[in-house]
Amino acid sequence: MTQNLLQQSHTSVDAEDMTADERQPLLRQVKSREDVYDEVDLPEDWGLAYKWGIVALLAFMAFTVTFTCISVVPVASRIISDLNGGQDSKIGSILLVTIWELGEAAGPLLIAPLSERYGRYLVFNAANVLFICGSVLGVLSQSMKLMIFARFFIGATVASNVLNPAIIGDIFPSEQRGSAMSVVMFAPLLGGAIGPAISGAIAETLGWRGTMWLAIGLAVVCEVVFLTLFRETYKVTVLAAKGLDVADFTDQPISEPKLSLAAAITRPVKVFWSSFVLQIMSIYGALVFTFFYVMSTTLPDILRYRYDFTPATVGSAFLSFSIGSVLGLIICNFLLDRIYTRLRLSDDVKSAAENRLPLMMLGAIILPFVVALYGWVAQLVLPVWLMLLSVVLLGVFVILTMVPMMAYVVDAFNLFSASAMTAVLITRCLMGTFLPLVTAPLTDEIGYGLGFTVLAAATIVLAPTPFFVWRYGSQWRQKSVYTKDE
Repeated sequence: MTQNLLQQSHTSVDAEDMTADERQPLLRQVKSREDVYDEVDLPEDWGLAYKWGIVALLAFMAFTVTFTCISVVPVASRIISDLNGGQDSKIGSILLVTIWELGEAAGPLLIAPLSERYGRYLVFNAANVLFICGSVLGVLSQSMKLMIFARFFIGATVASNVLNPAIIGDIFPSEQRGSAMSVVMFAPLLGGAIGPAISGAIAETLGWRGTMWLAIGLAVVCEVVFLTLFRETYKVTVLAAKGLDVADFTDQPISEPKLSLAAAITRPVKVFWSSFVLQIMSIYGALVFTFFYVMSTTLPDILRYRYDFTPATVGSAFLSFSIGSVLGLIICNFLLDRIYTRLRLSDDVKSAAENRLPLMMLGAIILPFVVALYGWVAQLVLPVWLMLLSVVLLGVFVILTMVPMMAYVVDAFNLFSASAMTAVLITRCLMGTFLPLVTAPLTDEIGYGLGFTVLAAATIVLAPTPFFVWRYGSQWRQKSVYTKDE
């Protein structure tokens, strides 16, 4: 059984920078007490089959969430027209898709710190129930404003985006996290592809509300499975459930093993503010992932008005993004952990967390050219296979950027990973909400070719980010108490 139950490596800082309570989640060096440890079933000691069962469960929820979010894309204009007295609204149609992201920017401010206060199990299940309630509100909406509010509320109750990486960090050692991250990352992208395909077909027969009822059914099934099969993974909560007084098993006394609620809620902001590495990685990752939403909001119009696709075939075309995502995940699944392990064993060893970045650097080099290709194929109405190929390539290189970045954040921030992922998610969601709103007037004004060239140029400006983090990240991390090495 594990000798070192929980370890604390952070040094003390001034009281104005970090209160006593804020130091508590990372428990200090645990004394050897085999008779007590043997009674504690720690998440990292669970069987491999059950761990991968949890990964499958997380993937199921991530799939359901993204299916619910993206299934409205092919029929967004129809929904707005039905709820707006027969009047179309392009901005309303875009908001129907992207307002979700604004909700996802707000929700994690509570979800992540509460999970570090009360555990993953309670918070995840509570969020799932609220997610279902918001979905029901949406399907019963009779006005555009209420529907948009419901979509915001549903986004705010999504727990999977911020907690899935943290849970993987709870149960897997560093050298095994890459594969699990790849599986969990693939699920929402699969949902984002299947959702439009199914909704486009269902909308032709049962209407758009039928698609939303299907999403609610998936969410209910998912919550029943979560409620019955998921077990607590956060170490601090596992210890508390066993009635252990953590202060009795540390080298120096601590007043409380958990943060106060107020400190927990504000900690994601403090983690983000204290870490330059997290700031620049969040901004770059947000820009890259937003191309998924940019593609989701522009591809339907491109295919319908430039290639004469029907709503059903528009939905099917989103499968090309999933094909690219699968290819990207295969690459990550095969190489991410191998590269990480080999670099740790090499003579010229980088800090362990930075070993996650080589695939991200490859994606940073190629992605700008893929973004420009997407725009110019649409502008020149080149053969449709080339249009779909550009979408496939977007899927590949979005994945090659996001999966290594998520693994890096989990490795670098350890038990603070939920708070760190909150910062990543909020940045991503804000950009995912507003960049598509900018893209529409930009492409209307100067065309798809030049419009996406502008976006590609922005990607080039930020492309050096993973290279700088690879070179200097270990040094920069020492400036934050949340990532300071021993």
